[in-house]
Amino acid sequence: MRSFRRLRRHAWFMALLITVVLGLQAFRPLQAMPAEASNASGRQPGAAALIPIQQQPFYGELELAAKAWSDVVLDQVVGNSPRATLLNFYAVMAEVGQRSERLSRVALSRQNQPAAERQEQIDDIALLFQLAVKALDASGFPKSVRVDMAEEAAIQLKHVLDYVFTHSAKPIRIPDVAGMKEVNDQRTTPSDSWRLPGTAITLTAVEDGDPYNEDYRFSAETVASIRQMYREIQNYPVVRQPFATPGFFSSFVYTPGYLVPPDWYLTLPAGLRRALEIPFGDQTLFQIISVLITLVIFLAVVGWLVILLLDTYRDLPEKDRARSAWQRDVLAWRRFLVVLPLLPFTRLAQLFVDDVVNLTGLPLVMATYFFVIVWYIAAGFFFFYLFEALGRSGAELVVRLRGGGSTLQLQRINNFVMPLCRAIGALAAVALGYQLLIDLGLPANTVLAFSAVPGLAIGLGASKLLGNLFAGLSIQTDRPLQVGEFCRVGENLGYITKIGLRSLELQTLESSITIPNAVAEEATIVNYSRRGRRADQPPMQGLEVRIQLDGRFSPYQLEELLDQSRRFLAGVADLMEPLVSLERRPEESACSLIVFAMVELHGWQAYLSLREQVLVHLEELVERAELSEIALGVAYGTTAEQLKGLPALMQQVVEQDPALQFHACRLERIGAFSYDHVLEFRCSHLDHDDFEESLHGLNRRIIEILALHGMEIPFPTQTLTFNPSHATHP
Repeated sequence: MRSFRRLRRHAWFMALLITVVLGLQAFRPLQAMPAEASNASGRQPGAAALIPIQQQPFYGELELAAKAWSDVVLDQVVGNSPRATLLNFYAVMAEVGQRSERLSRVALSRQNQPAAERQEQIDDIALLFQLAVKALDASGFPKSVRVDMAEEAAIQLKHVLDYVFTHSAKPIRIPDVAGMKEVNDQRTTPSDSWRLPGTAITLTAVEDGDPYNEDYRFSAETVASIRQMYREIQNYPVVRQPFATPGFFSSFVYTPGYLVPPDWYLTLPAGLRRALEIPFGDQTLFQIISVLITLVIFLAVVGWLVILLLDTYRDLPEKDRARSAWQRDVLAWRRFLVVLPLLPFTRLAQLFVDDVVNLTGLPLVMATYFFVIVWYIAAGFFFFYLFEALGRSGAELVVRLRGGGSTLQLQRINNFVMPLCRAIGALAAVALGYQLLIDLGLPANTVLAFSAVPGLAIGLGASKLLGNLFAGLSIQTDRPLQVGEFCRVGENLGYITKIGLRSLELQTLESSITIPNAVAEEATIVNYSRRGRRADQPPMQGLEVRIQLDGRFSPYQLEELLDQSRRFLAGVADLMEPLVSLERRPEESACSLIVFAMVELHGWQAYLSLREQVLVHLEELVERAELSEIALGVAYGTTAEQLKGLPALMQQVVEQDPALQFHACRLERIGAFSYDHVLEFRCSHLDHDDFEESLHGLNRRIIEILALHGMEIPFPTQTLTFNPSHATHP
């Protein structure tokens, strides 16, 4: 199959053009004459006699070479001398042109020839043609169109040689190995190159990268200038001779297929074929229409695939975000599968334009450039999405093999694996970009020089980026932070949501903060999380609550507060290893209740919700502890017997409520107006509203039983000094 084609202009093109024009002047007749007249007389008015090819010194050897190539194809066209290469090339190209012309005249359906035999003949022609093309040094053409442009140049060179060999007024002596030695003996500077006299056609054994090469090929300068040579002689009459192929190039350019048009085209009516072969420049109506249809279909398919790819970047519904972490591998493979068909489809479209439609010349170069650029862009996305999909699937596999299944564990492995996979995918895309530049004709030395630009950019302006990359590797290695942990980085407090190679993301209460890795590495890091001993255990973080106790709590109230707090915290399933304690700092007049427990990491919303729940309930317990001690004063008129029976009465009143437990009732002091007692009790209610209802009923029963036993609460009431602001009087 023929590969991509592309034309490259060189700086020395004009110089070669001048050389070609001057060289061809020796063969140009003074005026155009019919081919028959030229062939009959061999002389033009005012011009020297032209030597027919049959009388050239090399003709006998040319016939032997042609006979050898017509029998078996086992040799190579290039030889160890200009004579071997030039005669082999001319004989083989004549054979190719004549065979393809015979096969192009009629289709298979119009002759009694088996399809296998016809296909074998076509394959033989293609093999001969490819051997002949190897005699051309096509390194001057861009890589993407090198083969196709070399094939066109080979056919054009054959036509130029047809003209040269029939329009020479002097014998053309082509040197063999010994002849090249004689030529070099006469030269001031010996060279492994030989130029066909009177032309710009040069054969050389000098080959870049191979100093030991001895085979002669048509030089790169010659191959690059063949098109202009052909333009100079294409309108001159063709002299009939056994090796001439006058319609070779026009048949190659104006018909579809490779060297031989396909059978379906040859079976079309002659009138329709003539209409399809109406030339528009170097192309035909059929070729132009076919290319336009191909481009429309190609662009439509590419647009559809791009839309499918963009759809994968739309935001997920709210209900799917909880499971999105485990679905990202599916999304990555979906993107990969969207891009995947673009590679073979682009290649097929290019081959269709190249081999089936047989576009040639500059339009082929432009079409090839377009398809090559699209293919390399698609290949870049292909490798990027491939490594991303492999990274996400590999991360999930590692999580499951380690016995885990938490989203947080998957996020942590993804944060370690995905930057590496994306970096590899990006490097592959960059390598494809460099290869694209080479295929488009940029010299390799220029590409290497261009590759030094990123290094220069890093040295001049990307030092911070490089520092962040190394700091990111350090953080990933030392692991002072992990995704999902509750940390303080410098002055910022929050959850780590992402650790990349350049920066990390910290979700604070009010916003999301991106901190460069270099800054995070130098900052003071306080990690409030406690990591599990096993990989499948979720990490824990500390939850601390402090409540300032107003006023002066009695020892009983403090003891009750601690007991109630411990019972409450033990019943909260989300709190692990709870600790309850009291603290009094020197600068504070009252105690502070301190509660500390470990909780699983679930983000700010769950953390704040749990913290609010604990804080509100602890405030209720503080109030309950304050109300669990009641100051009770009775008048001085109360008898000693009544005072002695008061504790029993209070116990009776308290125990009427099953949720209340009597602790003590003591005469705390003798006040100015009353005997002041203190009633202490406990409550087993879990709900604070139920506690307040029980307290309400207790106060009413105290008032009722005091009135029943003739004990009076004096007015004004003197409260106890230990809690003047929160004492309760029935």
